[in-house]
Amino acid sequence: MLNVVALMGRLVADPELRHTPQGVSVTTFTIAVDRSFVRQGEQRQADFIDIVCWRSSAEFVCKYFQKGSLIAVNGSIQTRTYQDKNGNNRKAFEIVADNVHFASSKSGGNPGTGSYAPRQEVPREAAQEAPSYSAGSNEDFAVIDDGEDLPF
Repeated sequence: MLNVVALMGRLVADPELRHTPQGVSVTTFTIAVDRSFVRQGEQRQADFIDIVCWRSSAEFVCKYFQKGSLIAVNGSIQTRTYQDKNGNNRKAFEIVADNVHFASSKSGGNPGTGSYAPRQEVPREAAQEAPSYSAGSNEDFAVIDDGEDLPF
């Protein structure tokens, strides 16, 4: 059996972090995914797909993504049945995300265009300083003789 989904789209609203009674982080959000086919003379249609993220993925999405952000999701389709207010049986389809990724460049400065700034400020004490690689010299590298056959 195979149940694999890969989607890329834009969030239609800011995701909100919730917790189960057992304290597990969860978020649900909807992304707009453009259809690949466009009829001549018509505008491109979009599908609105519900996504569920659990645990650290949910926290990641809520911290770094907001309405309009381009997001890539891979996971699987899950269905569930429920009764609506009128007692009618309904079926819901949603994507349970295994992995969530940024799908736009970091250079866009305004929200919704790829800005990766966290939505909540991280204390300076928690941030680790990145190592500096500018202190190296050319002597750290060896010259490769490309006249020989490659070993692979």
